[in-house]
Amino acid sequence: MKGMLDGKVALVTGAGSGIGRASGVLFAREGAKVILSDVDEEGGIETLGMVKKGGGEGIFVRTDVTRRDEVDAMVKQGVETFGRIDCAFNCAGIAGNLEPFLETTEEDWDRVISTNLKGHWHLMKAEIPEMLKVGKGAIVNIASVCGKVGLPNNTFYCAARFGDIGMTKTVALELAEHGIRVNAVAPGAVDTPLFHRFTLGDKAVQELIRTMNPMKRLARPEEVAEAACWLLSDRASFTTGHVLMVDGGFTSA
Repeated sequence: MKGMLDGKVALVTGAGSGIGRASGVLFAREGAKVILSDVDEEGGIETLGMVKKGGGEGIFVRTDVTRRDEVDAMVKQGVETFGRIDCAFNCAGIAGNLEPFLETTEEDWDRVISTNLKGHWHLMKAEIPEMLKVGKGAIVNIASVCGKVGLPNNTFYCAARFGDIGMTKTVALELAEHGIRVNAVAPGAVDTPLFHRFTLGDKAVQELIRTMNPMKRLARPEEVAEAACWLLSDRASFTTGHVLMVDGGFTSA
């Protein structure tokens, strides 16, 4: 039985851990050759090992998505290795500091926005020309429930994720007639290293977040990866400009 991404070349950023890692492994299992990237070289190489252990094919390219030159070089290496890029999951991201708005700093703004919003811009600017050469493609940007609702004391993360959703919808409209679909997945709380950094390892805070979810649990990284995989696959061929909530009902409550 063919996988959802059988025969495709898929790029995954943030592949060193969490959702990005789960996605790289899943995409390979679903038949894609994977281009994995992360600023965390050790984690990315470990993910590539998991892909190969499962019988998949891929490469890892260390990339800081805040650097356009590094993004361009990563995409170029991927195309040189596999000939093209069919789809991309732009999953690299960082957590913002939990701090009141009046205590935020320009340094914090630059750090979060450069990775979580400008990073997506850098990636799509590099990915889309390659997809136009092929005549089709699919992109999924990682967003968050924080791109749909506000979160006190997390101004910059929310600003970035609202921006990601707006940029996703706009680019989707521009590319709709060119055979390239652009969507987003918006997870709620996911059991990843990012979540544990965000909550500073505070078990009480983690438990509070868990109980706020209608399903009374955190998502597994693999559950978000499955959603992204479907959006990137031909099974979602008439879906573009969409934000798929993977939040256990949080934004419906």
